[in-house]
Amino acid sequence: MKIFHTADWHLGKLVQGVYMTEDQQYILQQFIQAIDDEKPDVIVIAGDLYDRSMPPIEAVNLLNDVLAKIVLEKQIPVLAVAGNHDSAGRLNFGSRLMSDSGLYIKGQFTKDHVPIILNDQYGEVHFHLVPYAEPASIRHIFEDETIRSHQDAMQRIIDHITQDMDASKRHIFVGHAFVTKYGEEEANTSDSERPLSIGGSDCVNAALFKPFHYTALGHLHKAHFVLNETIRYAGSPLKYSLSEHLHEKGFLIIELDEHGKSIVTKRKLVPRRNLRIVEGQLEDLLKLPPSDDYVFVRLTDTTTVSSPMERIRSVFPHAMHVERKILRQESPRELQVVETEKLEDIDLFRSFFTNIIGIQPDEDTERLFTEMLQELLDEERETVK
Repeated sequence: MKIFHTADWHLGKLVQGVYMTEDQQYILQQFIQAIDDEKPDVIVIAGDLYDRSMPPIEAVNLLNDVLAKIVLEKQIPVLAVAGNHDSAGRLNFGSRLMSDSGLYIKGQFTKDHVPIILNDQYGEVHFHLVPYAEPASIRHIFEDETIRSHQDAMQRIIDHITQDMDASKRHIFVGHAFVTKYGEEEANTSDSERPLSIGGSDCVNAALFKPFHYTALGHLHKAHFVLNETIRYAGSPLKYSLSEHLHEKGFLIIELDEHGKSIVTKRKLVPRRNLRIVEGQLEDLLKLPPSDDYVFVRLTDTTTVSSPMERIRSVFPHAMHVERKILRQESPRELQVVETEKLEDIDLFRSFFTNIIGIQPDEDTERLFTEMLQELLDEERETVK
């Protein structure tokens, strides 16, 4: 069976105030062309189809058009799950009706989970669709007060799936989570992706997915495997933040043999406009060849620069951001470059607090900030449901 694994489309995404819908349409046309070229048996979308719970109408229309072409015109089934950016209820609506046409969307996990079964020349392949879910939601579903973290929730979900799993069949897990090699806290691969919680409790141990022949994941925007090559993130199809400027975007092609072993190939997608960094003194940058790319400009000028964005856009009309490099003196003879987009939330808070108050925040103040940030993240995810 040939499977296309993609994720994190984030339709309706705004980057520095620029709607990416036309860029997304451009890249999805390449994806559809790849479907014509490769003729996959099934398409898997591992969450975050939209960028927010109430996407703009242009994003809804784009998703509708793309899915109609794949499912109705090309008659290739699509299996998708809701991510933490999606509205689980909205995606779940009508899913039973749409499945008759070959579109299987799982917005909410339920206790009566059953796999989607597709067939190839070797027999059945069972796809287990597991959308993003808060630990509190899984705790309520299973009436288990011991479920407190994302690790606990995923463990309970997989235990529930595997208790009735037919070991003679091939099994594919499709999910949206922050999976790390041993469940340890790791840095996110993109600043554009929201943290699921504060303090590392959002991380899930990759060892949980050993019962499955292949695990198709979404949430992290950089394509990579975790623990072994059968547990993979496809990454996003476009660059959605400065932190992704070195990513090679695309999707994965999985060829599953009769024994469940997979050969994975990455297919690159070429954007309409690249997102990249240009750095240097303003006068030098103004001498560069004109470019339509989305550029983030880092000026190294040590003197005052007037109207930098206006002047930069004479060469880079789609420039998204201009900033000065901050030089922090560590000693009389040493200067350290601080790139503001790489600072963590707590570091930004400390810097802001110190600039306003004049002293470093104490432990109690930092704890209050962390608790308030967690509450805001929880409230934001509640609005997405």
